[in-house]
Amino acid sequence: MMTTRMMHSNISMRAVHAMFCASIGAQALLGFSSSVQAQTFEQALVQTGVKNKNISRIAFGSCVHQDRPQPIWEAVNAANPDVFVFLGDNIYGDSEDPAVLQAKYEQLGAVPGFQQLRRQTEVVAIWDDHDYGVNDGGIEFPAKEASRQLMLEFWGEPADSQRRSRADGIYTSYLYGEPGKTVQLILLDLRWNRTELLQITDTDKRAARLAQDMGPYEASLEPGATMLGEAQWHWFQQQLQVDADLRIIGSSIQLLADFTGWESWANFPADRQRFFNLLQTSPVLPTVIISGDTHWSEFSRIDNSGLPFPLVEMTASGLTEEWHEISPNRHRVGEAFARANFGMMDIDWSVQPPVVSLQIRDVEGRVLIDQMVGF
Repeated sequence: MMTTRMMHSNISMRAVHAMFCASIGAQALLGFSSSVQAQTFEQALVQTGVKNKNISRIAFGSCVHQDRPQPIWEAVNAANPDVFVFLGDNIYGDSEDPAVLQAKYEQLGAVPGFQQLRRQTEVVAIWDDHDYGVNDGGIEFPAKEASRQLMLEFWGEPADSQRRSRADGIYTSYLYGEPGKTVQLILLDLRWNRTELLQITDTDKRAARLAQDMGPYEASLEPGATMLGEAQWHWFQQQLQVDADLRIIGSSIQLLADFTGWESWANFPADRQRFFNLLQTSPVLPTVIISGDTHWSEFSRIDNSGLPFPLVEMTASGLTEEWHEISPNRHRVGEAFARANFGMMDIDWSVQPPVVSLQIRDVEGRVLIDQMVGF
């Protein structure tokens, strides 16, 4: 089981968060104000006396194939992060059969380096398509309920967690640290409600795309086309009211990257713009985006995001998987790397607002990308 970092209570942070999610979800349906919801969350923490240990190092990654060697864990464990965030494709399940997914989770769970990670580090997870159960899958996948229960059981989600029973997905958030050093981690579910992707049907156009290392999809401009679904959008808006000193948003697929024809937020431009609009109209907090999926790593930055600081995204992919036909991305800063990797975030709390160091490291622990982010 994963290590839970707590002080002053025997109640886990996850249990508190599950109670909050249940409360805030009900309030959303009743139309309560965002300020009241934020107060409810803060009061829940005070009432239970739960305070997570301050954290300053967060590792993250995605795309680990259970059938492949996983030497990456040696470097991850040597870095000794406070928290590790799995951003999806945590197994390559790709099946509607729960027994198949279960066996693949067991394969991952038997890897010694992964076992060590869970012993020494708090581990949290969101899914992407392959652990959801089907490549590039969304709302249409018929076995998502069984996938949900298997996924949450493997990652040790409490039996009473709202993630197990919520009608529209497994999105969640965590709050770490004391005032002045508080980190909010939001993990979005980009599978459960996502409308179907639009395929290019013209063979010549598809071939031309592939020649440019671009994928087979078109951007969806259909009314109602969505990544999150309305209930999750409302929940996300409420989460952006929660007070913290640093906000981290985990997205299983890329958000800032240009349209590539592969899966990304750019497939749903209205939702991508809605995301930006919400950040602009919510209380401004230092914000960093982390993502996975691509099988290459890169750092993206948008300076004119409408925020008083640049909006940045570190993509860490994959822990085992590599895709060498790297797509163009005009928001990329520096080089992209198609080799096994993980992400590392170090938070400097000696200044306010904090300064964040974002790195990509390879299986030897060598730094491939190193970016300092200030707010």
